Amino acid sequence: MQVDVLTIFPNLLVSPLQEGIIQRAIVSGALEVFAHNIRDHALGKHAMTDDRPFGGGEGMVMKPEPIVAALRQVLTQRPGAHVILLTPQGRQYSQKMAEDLAKKEHIVLLCGRYEGVDARVEEHIDAEISIGDYVLTGGELAALVIIDSVTRLLPGVLGCSDSAECDTFSRGLLKYPQYTRPRQFEGQEVPELLLSGDHKLISQWRFVESVKRTKARRPDLLQGANFSSQERKLLVGHGVELVESVVAGKDDLH
Repeated sequence: MQVDVLTIFPNLLVSPLQEGIIQRAIVSGALEVFAHNIRDHALGKHAMTDDRPFGGGEGMVMKPEPIVAALRQVLTQRPGAHVILLTPQGRQYSQKMAEDLAKKEHIVLLCGRYEGVDARVEEHIDAEISIGDYVLTGGELAALVIIDSVTRLLPGVLGCSDSAECDTFSRGLLKYPQYTRPRQFEGQEVPELLLSGDHKLISQWRFVESVKRTKARRPDLLQGANFSSQERKLLVGHGVELVESVVAGKDDLH
């Protein structure tokens, strides 16, 4: 996968791209990330990338000329790339969106700044994404969030091929509680079932605990959740009540 990031602060991307899973993906060739300085395409001796908004108001607005020029240069090299504007006005990012992006060969991430970008830039983009209902100083951190979440879904990037499939939100649920050594810590024991070696019972326990945790912490995620008849029976057997909007699905136990 190739990712091009358009920003006026490319150095903000340097360190995170040199660490952990992202760095390993780049070294292996599974991922390529290129940072492009929008300021390189600004006009005039001062290379201005922002200006005051027409109609008055606070703050500055990113100018369309350098952004569109930078985009056009990138798209000349990456025809057909999926262009995303990072903005608090976009669709809220989700695991499903990460999975969709991971299937693309090229994406372009345009980092907004200040009060936003000139609205005339919108006709040059394919999607607008927000990573949450809050405001950052710029889109660079959002770009890194997307790069990180997409990278771990690329084939061969994670050490364990099942890790991504079992993650929180992979089924729209929070992940079950996790335990490791020592078996006892400050008077708390690891659940005995996890030491039994019975993989079927462990799988069932994890599913039930996942639903319990989701219901307690993020009940909104259960709205319209799709469970098989076996899963529903298992949940009822463990005293987990489901709301009416949780619908039945295929007869398979995950």
